[in-house]
Amino acid sequence: MPEFRFQGLRPGGRSVQGVVSAETRAQAKKIVTEISQKNQFKLTGLRTRATFVYRVRRNGEKPVRGEQKAFTKEEVQQALQRLDYKVISVQKKLIDFKPKPPATEVVTFVRVSADLLREKLPFNEILQLLTNDIENKTLRDSVREINNDLKQGKDSEQAFLKHEKIFGKFTAHMLGLASKSGNMAEIYESTAKFLERQAEFKKSLKSALIMPMVTLFVLFIAVIYYVGYIFPATAELFAKLGQVPPMTEATLKLSHLVTENLWWLSMVFVAGGIFLARFISTKKGRFLLDKYMMKVPAIGSLLHKTSIEIFCRVFYAMYSGSGENIDVIRLASEACGNKYMEYQIKNVAIPMMVTQGKGLTESLAATNVFTETAISRFHSGAETGTVRHSALQLANYYEKETGYKLKNAIDFIQVIISMIIMIVMIALTVVSSETAMISPRNPSTM
Repeated sequence: MPEFRFQGLRPGGRSVQGVVSAETRAQAKKIVTEISQKNQFKLTGLRTRATFVYRVRRNGEKPVRGEQKAFTKEEVQQALQRLDYKVISVQKKLIDFKPKPPATEVVTFVRVSADLLREKLPFNEILQLLTNDIENKTLRDSVREINNDLKQGKDSEQAFLKHEKIFGKFTAHMLGLASKSGNMAEIYESTAKFLERQAEFKKSLKSALIMPMVTLFVLFIAVIYYVGYIFPATAELFAKLGQVPPMTEATLKLSHLVTENLWWLSMVFVAGGIFLARFISTKKGRFLLDKYMMKVPAIGSLLHKTSIEIFCRVFYAMYSGSGENIDVIRLASEACGNKYMEYQIKNVAIPMMVTQGKGLTESLAATNVFTETAISRFHSGAETGTVRHSALQLANYYEKETGYKLKNAIDFIQVIISMIIMIVMIALTVVSSETAMISPRNPSTM
């Protein structure tokens, strides 16, 4: 997340300076304005922390190039001069675009960190080792910056949350909280397991859907080509000879409609696809997609139970049995990957627990996003004082169930695709064969 340094003046003339993190400059300015109003100072400047490209030389050696993040060009020059470098040039990087690292790189970082923590290796040494070995430049720079922030005594949660676009919001939050907790290795292990599980599920789901989608797309193109170009030539030839059967006539009209309005139909489909993609990318679109996706046959139940599994796994990793567990429930809802579930938990369950004093099981049941099995396990855990352990049992149960059901879902999708192909092929065969029923007109009527 970008950093912004603000400067201001108090009524007495004393200067004020600080740093905030925000997605955009406009958001940063809004945050700083609220801070200035609260602390009674006038905002005089707001600078974005940028990347500078420098070229330096030391003791007649060959010039070297490098990059350094700073708020001003002067800061970079002064830092290099303190290291006895002769500064040749310092320029702000014009295009500072850093692509998000592959999910596999992030999973590997968390998994290796968890394994090394179990070996009792100090965390700062782990970060240093991984900084030297990570191949992806974006992730390597982020880990190096996190290590430097922690060495300077900065808050671990803030150090990781600065890079939530690189790690993901859930991962950055979990890793940041791990340093503050007494079970750092366990939280890293749970986060690694969650990321591995999520990556495996996405890979399996993509493999289940890519081939059917490609098959349907090719079939759609083939039908359009047949109806638009091949069929009309044959049908119009037979139409000159006799009365055209009803299905052939209807298909011929459809063909003319497609060929005469191909450009507009293409524009409608493309515009509709772009609009749908943009809508889904919005908060409301994602909310509605997640809400109704759970009702889709086969895949919906799978996605729903996977979200519950993730919720339970995060809940298990951070639950302590104290009053701070409202934040744990909130974080688990954000991590579950379903915006509708997150909304229901935050706006139904948590208010019931905070304002009405309701129990965990009753509050979660009121959201109507948890299965009866999940509510039953939480209820049993609440009665026996083993809520945390029950959450882990439920996560492991749904992990195994969704693993088995994914195979069944793939088979179900393949059956549906096969039925669609069969219906389309039968329809095309019937329409093509119908031309045999054409009876030549009586020459006297021609």
